[in-house]
Amino acid sequence: MDIKIQSIHFNATDKLQEFIEKKLAKVAKGNDFITTAEVTLKVVKPETANNKEVAINLVVPGSDVRAEKVCDTFEEGVDLCIDVLRRQLEKVKDKQRGR
Repeated sequence: MDIKIQSIHFNATDKLQEFIEKKLAKVAKGNDFITTAEVTLKVVKPETANNKEVAINLVVPGSDVRAEKVCDTFEEGVDLCIDVLRRQLEKVKDKQRGR
């Protein structure tokens, strides 16, 4: 799986990038059909509390799976997006199996 991380209005640290790659590797472990993961990190309004926007788009043959969250930290946003993506990937698997 190819992982593309884009940070808007700030520079992502190596620690944050490693965290994202680790989380996506766990998702990809059981889902071999994921070809690309596109992660967009954005600081919306620096003066507010919930100003970190995380969007993760997984490219899957036949459809794309996307989750987007706004949180207080990027790590929290990534965790919430991963939870949503796992549920969506289960539905994709069920469709492919013909259930």
